[in-house]
Amino acid sequence: MQGMHLYEYAVIRVVPRVEREEFINVGLILFCKKAKYIKAQYELNEKKLSLFPSELDMECLQNSLDAFTKICSGKEAGGTIGSFEIHERFRWLTAVRSSSIQTSRPRTGFSSDLDATFERLYHELVL
Repeated sequence: MQGMHLYEYAVIRVVPRVEREEFINVGLILFCKKAKYIKAQYELNEKKLSLFPSELDMECLQNSLDAFTKICSGKEAGGTIGSFEIHERFRWLTAVRSSSIQTSRPRTGFSSDLDATFERLYHELVL
């Protein structure tokens, strides 16, 4: 499997009411330690979210989701976590939480083109 990279990914979910355990997939994080690759992207569909009974603050939700991309990029805006090693950032972002933004359990795969794999997974799991 020369040229293939082992990667992990997790789906970013919005859980409008944690006690109901209902969620909407809104984004994806993909990570490859060997290639030093980490990427997160999301799309917040307010029309879908409005179908769930909740009182989510959309601005606060948007800011929280922005933190995923900032932390992945390693920018100072990602705070202290943005300065962690790539694998530490991925583990922090995918840690189990009981909040309105959660991630799926990480899954693995192999890819020769991580960007193409990210796009394929994003379209399959989020859009």
